[in-house]
Amino acid sequence: MKYLIMMYPNAEVLAALSEDERNAVFQGHGPFMEKIKETGEFVGTLALAGHDQSAVVRVRGGVPAVTDGPYAEAKEYVGGAYIIEAKDLERAHAIAAMIPDAAVEGLGIEVRPIVFSEGASA
Repeated sequence: MKYLIMMYPNAEVLAALSEDERNAVFQGHGPFMEKIKETGEFVGTLALAGHDQSAVVRVRGGVPAVTDGPYAEAKEYVGGAYIIEAKDLERAHAIAAMIPDAAVEGLGIEVRPIVFSEGASA
């Protein structure tokens, strides 16, 4: 089954880390990806621009209205994601726990089963 693993960076938490700690989190994604590529569980990944670059689109009366984002006001926002293929939810959780962000107090990793996808990387 495929799973979406979403990372929620928090600017305040990251700013409180030392430069070495921040670098360990950011640079730790390379070895993580290599490990799950070797196991065949890696499907894809993406990194998103900051939430300050987002827009919200709503159609009212047939007319699109675009406003500055993000959609919800929060300290945490989706900053990136991995798509993985794992034998079950327990393994998906184990893979998520390997992501460097998971070991940082105040950062979160969310795992969701993908119930439908279409396209080459999803």
